[in-house]
Amino acid sequence: MDQLFDSLFPICRSITGEGLRETLSLLTEHLPLENFAVPTGTRVFDWEIPQEWVIRDAWLKDPHGNVIADFKVSNLHIVNYSEPIHVKLSLDEMKKHLYTVPHLPKAIPYVTSYYKRRWGFCISHEVLEALPEGEYEAFIDSSFIQGELNYGHSVLPGKSDREVLISSYICHPSLANNELSGPLVATFLYKRIAQWQQRRFTYRFVFLPETIGSISYLHRFGDHLKQNLHAGLVLTCLGGEKSLSYKLSRSGFNPIDRIWKQMLAQESLQGNTRHFTPEHGSDERQYCSPGFNLPVGQMSRMVYGAYPGYHNSLDTKETMTIEALQHSVDDLEKILLANEAEGYYINRFPYGEVKLDKHGLYPDMNSSTTFVRSNNQIEDNRVQLNRTLTFLNYADGEHLLTEIADLCRCSIESLLPYVKLLSQKGIIDGPYFEKGVSL
Repeated sequence: MDQLFDSLFPICRSITGEGLRETLSLLTEHLPLENFAVPTGTRVFDWEIPQEWVIRDAWLKDPHGNVIADFKVSNLHIVNYSEPIHVKLSLDEMKKHLYTVPHLPKAIPYVTSYYKRRWGFCISHEVLEALPEGEYEAFIDSSFIQGELNYGHSVLPGKSDREVLISSYICHPSLANNELSGPLVATFLYKRIAQWQQRRFTYRFVFLPETIGSISYLHRFGDHLKQNLHAGLVLTCLGGEKSLSYKLSRSGFNPIDRIWKQMLAQESLQGNTRHFTPEHGSDERQYCSPGFNLPVGQMSRMVYGAYPGYHNSLDTKETMTIEALQHSVDDLEKILLANEAEGYYINRFPYGEVKLDKHGLYPDMNSSTTFVRSNNQIEDNRVQLNRTLTFLNYADGEHLLTEIADLCRCSIESLLPYVKLLSQKGIIDGPYFEKGVSL
């Protein structure tokens, strides 16, 4: 993960262009991506694919010939999608094309102008404050061509055609948490899920430029997702020391919404919940647009807009940390494993209680003072028996696993060993997607 970060970080990415294709190529070394291209000028719903931006060089010199902004030093120095220029301007005129973050005087901001032609440079505010009067020379070697927008996906098949979507964007240059944390976590989550012995769901991993990319993806695959998507996650800003932060889907009760709330309530995970809003966020706004209304939430950790390095040069590997990304992979795998088991179960022996000792599931000594020994130790003392009895009583095709976990006063994760054990012993069937299934 650390090595892949170092390979990806220097690339000048945008919503189109060679940086986007280079990023997809590097990711393809870790998971089998199928890549797609949408030509310039293609209409995708209310949007149109813009011309491809080609940037070769850019610099800004002060009156003494000192370089104060250099694209080859940091690709944040150039306003993304800047048009080509070579001009000499006074300081007052040049300031109209300079962008800073005044409250973070050492930071270089990340600025874009995708759909309106302009040019500009991004510098730290302390550099701006120290600029002398005189004539400045600005040079940008860029062009716009009839090119394409690129994105890629990889599909891990499961037993069911029902899908889980994992989506992340790959269009920001040289930002750690706000750019690379999402695709890095998605890539290594793919590796985890690929190692599972069996998958109930089919997993669709998508890497695309934000907004215009997800709109283009929905233009091609939206109908398929409407028919097959069970749940989904947009991954963004998954670095930092904070616990997970989950933005609910538009409906607020998709399967991962339920699992997240249940695991949080039972303290199986630490985190906070954000309600859905179209006012800000990432590609969940497109997946949850009213025409699609897909069951997609968004998972973050160090949330966009809530940390000093958001959209500026302070967003580094040191503030993000590779360790935090590893924790995010672990936590997301835990959630997806719970989602694999979520559903409705059927007790195959519903008339009276199951004779548990036949199956090695009842303590082999019982008295008023001792109730401790059992042939199958998932939990100590009476806990295993209580949860087994409760599980079997509500495995009636009418109660979801999350609901049974609540009745057992434990997390859904704590019930997964019971699901496995009772399934192996042929006592339960499931999980089923629909309510009301009976033997």
